[in-house]
Amino acid sequence: MNDTQWVFAVAFAIGIGGLVAYLTFLKRRNEAIIQTESKAKDGYSVQLQLTAYERLTLLVDRIALQNIIPRLNNANFSARDLQQALTQSIREEFEYNISQQIYVSTDAWGAVKNLKEQNMLIVNQTASTLPANATGLDLAKNIMDYLMNNRVGTLHEVVSEVLSYEAKKLL
Repeated sequence: MNDTQWVFAVAFAIGIGGLVAYLTFLKRRNEAIIQTESKAKDGYSVQLQLTAYERLTLLVDRIALQNIIPRLNNANFSARDLQQALTQSIREEFEYNISQQIYVSTDAWGAVKNLKEQNMLIVNQTASTLPANATGLDLAKNIMDYLMNNRVGTLHEVVSEVLSYEAKKLL
């Protein structure tokens, strides 16, 4: 092998080595970028989940019968009017936040859904026990009495604790 061929062989080997080093560098850089983007997405995902837990905690507070009755009760309401206002408000609040189920655990969403169903059942069953001429005040009083005499009244607190526990696991 003459000197020229030897120089070309060495140059070729150096070129191949440089190309391999450059490709390895690009691969590692791309992996680092992907890993950084993945961490950013994970952080964004956690933020979405925390926001969902926050919104559901507000929902639970808003549909708690102890909170919604004073907000909606009107002295001129009949029991039927208050019943409709309560069930409609609970339903609307729930439907407004229904997309949050995507971001929370099945258990957390199930707890919120059960609270909604339980509250609607209490309102409807209590209203069905009243005479046709009952006032909204009568319905409100009977619901509040029921809540004070049964552990069901603390269901919204239990659901809030579930949501808080789930959110804290993300931190």
